[in-house]
Amino acid sequence: MENMQNILDLNGKVGLVTGAGQGVGRQIALHLGAHNAGGVIVNDFHLERAEAVAAEIEKAGGKAIPLQGDVSDFESVAQMVNVGNQHFGKIDIIVNNAGNSGANPELVERGVPFWESNPESWDPWLDVNLRGVLNCCRATIPGMVERKEGRIITIMSDAGRVGEQGLEVYSAAKAGAAGLMRSIARSLGRYMITANTVAIAATNTPAITARLEDEEVLRKMLSHYVIRRVGEPSDVANMALFLASDASSWITGQTYPVNGGYSFNL
Repeated sequence: MENMQNILDLNGKVGLVTGAGQGVGRQIALHLGAHNAGGVIVNDFHLERAEAVAAEIEKAGGKAIPLQGDVSDFESVAQMVNVGNQHFGKIDIIVNNAGNSGANPELVERGVPFWESNPESWDPWLDVNLRGVLNCCRATIPGMVERKEGRIITIMSDAGRVGEQGLEVYSAAKAGAAGLMRSIARSLGRYMITANTVAIAATNTPAITARLEDEEVLRKMLSHYVIRRVGEPSDVANMALFLASDASSWITGQTYPVNGGYSFNL
C-alpha cells in the first residue's frame, strides 16, 4: 500500500504552549513534540514544571525549551516570545492554555455570591483567562503576519459557553477569549493565520484530582455527561494538535467542545 501522509505532522512548525507545566498544557506540549514540531516552548509560571515537561519532550526525541513567564504581564510575555524566537527562529503556533485563577489560587475569593464579591477579586480570573490571551496573541501575531502563516489556539472552559453558577467572572473571561478568537480569525485570515477555541469540561488534571477521589462527587459529576467518564488531557491535546496542523488549514473562528457531551453545540 502506498504510504499515507501523516496529516497531523507539524512539519517543523514551532509551538508555544502556556501553562504547560502540568495537566492539559503538558499533554499538548508532548503531543506537539511527538508530531515533528521544530521546537516546543514550554511555558509555566513555575519554572521547575516547565523544565520537567521540556525534558520529557527531549527524552522522546523532540526539541523543547522551558521558559518561566506570567501571561498576565505583557512584558513577561514579550520577553518569553523574544527568547523563543531567538532559540528556534520563529513561533508558528501559540496555544493559550494558561487559565483557572492564576499562579496563586489559594488567594482567590471563593464561595461568595457575585453580587457580594469584591471587584478586586475579579482580577485573577480576568488577568489570566482574558488578558493573558490578549497578551500572548499580541506578542506572537506580528511574526505570523510577516511569514503569512500561523495557528492560534485558545483552550477555554465550557463555562464560557453555558455559564457556571458561582463562576460568573471566570465564565465571562472565557467567553471573552472565545470572542477574541473569532475577531482575530476575521482579521488574520488574509495572512493564512487561523484562530480557534477548544472548550473543555471536567478533565482529569491536578485541579480536580482530589474531587475525583470522592465516589459520590464523581457519580454526581458524571450524571451530567453523555459519555460517562471524566475527560483526559489527551482528549484535549488531540483536538489542539489537529488545529495546529495543516489538516485544519481551512477552519477558523470556531469553538470546538471537547466535553463528553456535557453540552451540545450547533
